[in-house]
Amino acid sequence: MQQLDKKFTSIGHYITKIFQHVLNFSLITLGIILLFLLIRELVDFFRLIFQSDDDYKIFLESILIFFLYFEFIAMIVKYFKEDYHFPLRYFIYIGITAMIRQIIVSHDEPLATLLNSLVILILIICNFIINLTPRERPESKWYFKIKE
Repeated sequence: MQQLDKKFTSIGHYITKIFQHVLNFSLITLGIILLFLLIRELVDFFRLIFQSDDDYKIFLESILIFFLYFEFIAMIVKYFKEDYHFPLRYFIYIGITAMIRQIIVSHDEPLATLLNSLVILILIICNFIINLTPRERPESKWYFKIKE
């Protein structure tokens, strides 16, 4: 019975290793694609600067799309640096940037703009709570100091 448990544990270990390698390869491939799109967006951005077009919406949209690509690439890099873990705050940053882009691009309906603004406020509050909560941090913040 114990030998059977060891065998299944060994098989499970190999399966998780295979999944981890497939995931790593997929993220590296996605990172390369996003890097290509980031460079293409940067070229389009410079093209917009030198055009005499005065449409600031397209300009701001281009900047925010650039930052979305940048944040996704930074999140993939952080995944590998933090031992195969996605920090939650990066998802919150991406959500805030995406909502700002949504407000800039389509702000024709006031109720939708208000709801998008509330979503941004909720994401900022979540980010504040996450940063307030200690997570293996050696330094002590003023709000977590133990009074003696």
